[in-house]
Amino acid sequence: MIKRGSLLYLRWVSLIFISLAIILTVIQLINYSLQRANYPSGMSVAGVPVGGLNPQEAAQRLLQVYASPVEIHYNNAIIHMEPGLVGFELDVESMLAAADLQRVESSFMGGFWNNLWNRSSSTNEVPLVSSISEDRLRAYLQNDIATRYDLTAVPAQLIPGSTEFLPGQAGLTLDINRAVVLIEDALNSATSRTVVLTAQRTTVIRPTLQNLQLLIQSLVDNNGYTGLMVLYLLDLRTGEELHFGYWNGLNVSVRPNEVAFSADSTNKIPILVSVYRKFNSQLDEQTTTFTEEMISTSNNFSSDAVLKIIDEIRGPLVVTENMETLGLQNTCLTAYFTNPIPLDICSTPAFGRFDVNTVPDPFNQTTASDMGSLLADIYQCAEMGGGGLIAAFPGQITQSGCQQMIELLRKDQIGILIQSGVPEGTSVAHKHGWSTNPYTGSNVGASDAAIVYTPGGDYILTIYLFDENYQWDSQISPMFADISRTIYNYFNLESQ
Repeated sequence: MIKRGSLLYLRWVSLIFISLAIILTVIQLINYSLQRANYPSGMSVAGVPVGGLNPQEAAQRLLQVYASPVEIHYNNAIIHMEPGLVGFELDVESMLAAADLQRVESSFMGGFWNNLWNRSSSTNEVPLVSSISEDRLRAYLQNDIATRYDLTAVPAQLIPGSTEFLPGQAGLTLDINRAVVLIEDALNSATSRTVVLTAQRTTVIRPTLQNLQLLIQSLVDNNGYTGLMVLYLLDLRTGEELHFGYWNGLNVSVRPNEVAFSADSTNKIPILVSVYRKFNSQLDEQTTTFTEEMISTSNNFSSDAVLKIIDEIRGPLVVTENMETLGLQNTCLTAYFTNPIPLDICSTPAFGRFDVNTVPDPFNQTTASDMGSLLADIYQCAEMGGGGLIAAFPGQITQSGCQQMIELLRKDQIGILIQSGVPEGTSVAHKHGWSTNPYTGSNVGASDAAIVYTPGGDYILTIYLFDENYQWDSQISPMFADISRTIYNYFNLESQ
């Protein structure tokens, strides 16, 4: 049996606990009401935690984070860029408005209930809202970084009287387009605010072709050569040309009138093109054999056999007509190599020049630029399937046929002239020739017409010489090697 005093005691205890619970609940309601004015725990705006902060405090924290400098690393330099320099602005008002929507979108009592049980309110990341002036950023990159920290390429230097060059220095140029993307990403990040900029490395600048000409002329003088030399050089990557004549220390004009030379065996290149045209670039076995002997061993009987295959009677004249179709007006062949009876006499524009007379063969002539242009046509046809040959002889000259011509020209392995000046293993597709006085039969010069394939760029090089005091061992051979080596080095400059 429960006594009356005990019941009274229990009632008072219960009332006290109920009162305490009500007081605690009211306190929690007051605290939650105060907390509800701030952002909920776990909330972040633009990657910046703002839980427990009021809007003013959140705005200050956002500005503090996004106003911090971006650290830029470029070419061993560290630059601290203030965001305001490139027009970076935060839209704090829009971001906090979005945060406020999340803060008040849940019911008061639902939020209070979660707070009582220490449950986190579900919140979403409020994304960054900002703007950047790309024009100002690009101007900053160009004027404050590129102008100050880029490296200007230092050109290679000529060494007078030498086949070598003093090495130059490659340049370093800021990749501005890539830098814009990287810096914009850093400006829009709350944590990743360090950027390593990339640069484009520029190649070593070559000396000018005019300076190269002066160097070649000094090599000619150093070798004691006093005869006539005409050189044609074509950069197959850029299309730049060097074309000049030099005779006993003086420049000889090659424009507009070329200098005619005895073509001799270099005119076997036009024969090569003509026989491929004859067979629509598909030679039979016997013709292939004759053609290979014509190029690799320079066999004149095989050359005549190829000419007769082209046309039994008019073979040389057909070759000349083919060259005229290509616009090579100074290349002429009017006789067989082993038959002394000519079919005609060359009457090219260059042959009509009287101020410079190399006593060219009246039945077999060319110029340095004509032969260089023909080789360029073969190269373009072989490499790209286009150019003058395919345009002039559609369906008859093909890319495959031109590639076969290149392989045949590579078989002219004499190891002297242009080949003697390039490193071992360098691919040289060429045809050489020896010039003789048609009236006395004495040697008066040498010639070589080549496509040279190198790591630094492919080029055409043709050299024609005329000297009535021909001295092969002491002058011509070493001079060819020096000139060829210099030009190879010019296309393959080293950098420091």
